[in-house]
Amino acid sequence: MANILVTGAGGQLGNELRKIGFSPLDEVFFTDIAELDITDKKAVENYVSRNDIDTIVNCAAYTAVDKAEEEPEKAELINVKAVENLAEVASREGCLLVHVSTDYVFDGGASEPYTEKSLVNPQTVYGRTKLAGERAIKKSGCLAIVIRTAWLYSEYGNNFVKTILRLAKEKGEVNVVADQVGTPTYAADLAVTIVRVLADDCVADKTGIYHFSNEGTCSWYEFAREIVRLSGAKCNVKAVTTADYPAKAHRPAYSALDKTKIKREFGVEVPEWREALERMTDSFLKL
Repeated sequence: MANILVTGAGGQLGNELRKIGFSPLDEVFFTDIAELDITDKKAVENYVSRNDIDTIVNCAAYTAVDKAEEEPEKAELINVKAVENLAEVASREGCLLVHVSTDYVFDGGASEPYTEKSLVNPQTVYGRTKLAGERAIKKSGCLAIVIRTAWLYSEYGNNFVKTILRLAKEKGEVNVVADQVGTPTYAADLAVTIVRVLADDCVADKTGIYHFSNEGTCSWYEFAREIVRLSGAKCNVKAVTTADYPAKAHRPAYSALDKTKIKREFGVEVPEWREALERMTDSFLKL
């Protein structure tokens, strides 16, 4: 039996973890900022101690990539300071910390999927703060599993899939960049993977950085076309370039992640991105 603290439980991944559930023997404490402000170290210490927490799953993050360029202090508070608080408390209390990071720690200049040993070189405030969070965990010395993911979507919150579904209903045509390639990640599949990792009897011996996204690669344009096809909407998806769609934050041209390590160490089965998207859209369109 474990006492598990899930932070950022109101977001996409946190909601999927609520839905799939953990072992019935575990007691799980789902918190968001209203229940626990993880930027307040004393509050984290008190919560962990009071509830005898032995595992922390951190789903909280500042993920507004463009907005982070305008408010780096806020991004740093959530992506670095809060993570440092969790890691230091986890280290002191002997907790296992599972933390979710991002493909934005890479610069996007690769031509094959990034492994956990690939050189990091973030190009944005978001990427730099997420990398700093990873380093704060390492510095703390706590037992930790860091899972980098990419292009996260679900039935919950705001994400690319839901945006395209809405635009496909409202417009006859949408423009989507075709020169940025990666792999989408259905948050439900990441949630299943996290639960599997925690269920591993040898998890304490398998700490470190892992990558997880769905299998295969696509551009945002190809992703959008598949979303529209599955929705049945009569909407044309037009391919444009990154230069045609300027944004405050640099987007990686290529950010596919290699999942070999997490599959090998934890026996994780990784669904293909089209199959995962079909499951999500079927569920969402029935709501």
